[in-house]
Parts: sequence; structure tokens; C-alpha cells
Amino acid sequence: MNRRVVVLGAGNPLRGDDGAGPAAVRDLRGEVLAATVLAVCDGDPARMLELWRGADALVVVEAVLLRPARPGHLHTFSAAEAMCGAAGAACTYALGLGACLASAEALGKLPPDVVVNAVEVEGAGLGRSSARRCGRRCRS
Repeated sequence: MNRRVVVLGAGNPLRGDDGAGPAAVRDLRGEVLAATVLAVCDGDPARMLELWRGADALVVVEAVLLRPARPGHLHTFSAAEAMCGAAGAACTYALGLGACLASAEALGKLPPDVVVNAVEVEGAGLGRSSARRCGRRCRS
């Protein structure tokens, strides 16, 4: 059975390290199975729902601001954990990923398998990220 897997890099590269998700997905090009869909999104909930429509599995890569910050530290969450939100976490777009996942679940549009990989960042102010490649900075 062929499963439709979507890897979604969420974030805005024009807001500092918030571009970690899209950068990670760009780094995956040519490194994943041909059937895997690689997509990026600035965090717009309607766009995210459309990008993962019909997916059997969803992997989201995004930046997370935690205090105290440990830039480059990687956190992995289930959909349920992401919906609850991490204490002290902040998002740079209006409706955070957790709320978007909860909305998708309520609408019956949440893929059966969801994993969220959130990399801690230093900041998400205006300007490009100082990181050249997410993979060089990520630690678990």
C-alpha cells in the first residue's frame, strides 16, 4: 500500500530563525522517496490544511521560541501534544500550529499520523536567519 506522506516546513524565512522549517524542507530535496511531498508554508492555516489534504502521514518542521532558549535543540511532538502547546512557546503567525491541528481535527482533516519536529530558535524578528542550514544547528 502506498502512503501519501507530506513533509511541511512551516515558518517565515523573513522573520529570522522562524525560517528553520522551510530551510529544513529545502535541505531534504533529493534526499527523500519520490512519493514524499515536500512543501513549505508561512503558517497560514488554510494553506496548511490544503497542503496536507489527503495525506496519510504528516511531518511538520517548524521553529519554536522557548524561554529559556536553547537554540538548535530539537523537540518532537505528537499531534495531541502540539495541540496542547508547549509551556512558554511562542509562534510568529496568528494561529499557531497547535490551533491549526486542533481545527483540522475538528473538521475531520487531520492526517492519521502526525509528527511535529520543532527546533528551538534564538529569535524571529524581522530579517533573514543567521543559520545557513537547519541541519547543522539541530540537536536532540
